[in-house]
Amino acid sequence: MIELGEASEPGSRMLTCRLVRSGSFGEDERFLRQVSYGGSGARNTSPLGRLGSRNTSPSRQKVVKTKPRGLDEETVTTFCKSAQPDVQMEDNIWAMLPEDLLNEILARIPPFMIFRLRSVCKRWNSILQDNSFLMFHSQVPSHGPCLLTYWRNPQTPQCSVFSLPLKQWFRIPFNFLPPWAFWLVGSSGGLVCFSGLDGTTFKTLVCNPLTQTWRTLPSLHYNQQRQLIMVVDRKNRLFKVIATSDIYGDKSLPTEVYDSKVDKWSLHQTMPAVNLCSSKMAFCDSRLYLETLSPLGLMMYRLDTGHWEHIPAKFPRSLLDGYLVAGTQKRLFLVGRIGLYSTLQSMRIWELDHTKFVWVEVSRMPPRFFRALLRLSAERFECFGQDNLICFTSWNQGKGLLYDVDKKVWSWIAGCDLQSYNSQVCFYEPRFDSTIY
Repeated sequence: MIELGEASEPGSRMLTCRLVRSGSFGEDERFLRQVSYGGSGARNTSPLGRLGSRNTSPSRQKVVKTKPRGLDEETVTTFCKSAQPDVQMEDNIWAMLPEDLLNEILARIPPFMIFRLRSVCKRWNSILQDNSFLMFHSQVPSHGPCLLTYWRNPQTPQCSVFSLPLKQWFRIPFNFLPPWAFWLVGSSGGLVCFSGLDGTTFKTLVCNPLTQTWRTLPSLHYNQQRQLIMVVDRKNRLFKVIATSDIYGDKSLPTEVYDSKVDKWSLHQTMPAVNLCSSKMAFCDSRLYLETLSPLGLMMYRLDTGHWEHIPAKFPRSLLDGYLVAGTQKRLFLVGRIGLYSTLQSMRIWELDHTKFVWVEVSRMPPRFFRALLRLSAERFECFGQDNLICFTSWNQGKGLLYDVDKKVWSWIAGCDLQSYNSQVCFYEPRFDSTIY
């Protein structure tokens, strides 16, 4: 695991990185990866400088696991001698690269790798303050989904990010947050939202874990713990936070919406009196959805009009527990267990038909995955999604399972060892250009 930490130089706020040799982030054995560079940033091609490089012997055959976007695939590859020898790049080649071309190259590197490159030279060390680099970075698609886990051990906030494309853990220091930031609200567009109680005052903050920047949002009109969800508009560089009902469901409060453009909360219609089925919410196509038992179906909040309405979409029969998951292109999914007895239980996924208001089954979790993920009938699991990817986590088993709705593929998240029972998890998109203002 690579650990990102603050540099020891006085007055600096940069992050450095080191590798943690462990199968999980609970061990303490650490070592530094030594990377040597020439006088002007040339690569070191010596065996010691190429730690972990592959064996190019023509007689070696090796099974290489490749898991694009976190999916398990196994291919057999024959390693042979490279057609072109591995030679050092001339220093003047990098020196003669135009500034824009260099920034465009660096902008396509996975964000976590940027911290390793900042030690090359002073110019690269200050790259995160370079507006040209941030402009190119904002135009590059995300390098792939990540899982962000947050917990306190025992009081110190801890955060680790698992990159599905890189199949690697990165530990990010979160000691820059105030101690009251306890609940992970969620993540969107590179920003992460937290809430908590500062004494008796309910507060909310947003932060960018990569740039280590954060700020507290203005106080809500009603000082009550609320169900929150954050949405980011990357095109207009804005974000909104929606506060719905009281977290305990005891009080009927007006819906409040924070808009970063005006930096204040606005009051909207109070959600009609309903019996909520779950505190889990899903935001899809500028609409917020919640499950209700009475009346049975969904409550939908339109962000553009600020009004609530009920959708009579009845849940499937024998549904034990359900999670709403937002997909792309207006797709809304329902994920839950079906069955009356432990031996007959199964995990299924439905999609809402917006015209008929019915749930249509789209997939079932294979029994071997279900038995490995939930060995007990009452075992707790979490479910969340992003871009038609649905992630299942089981804290008792410490496992993560991924389902790709488009490819219809189930797979274990290799290397994703979830061990802290009180961890809070969400999908996360690491970006340097996401601003908290």
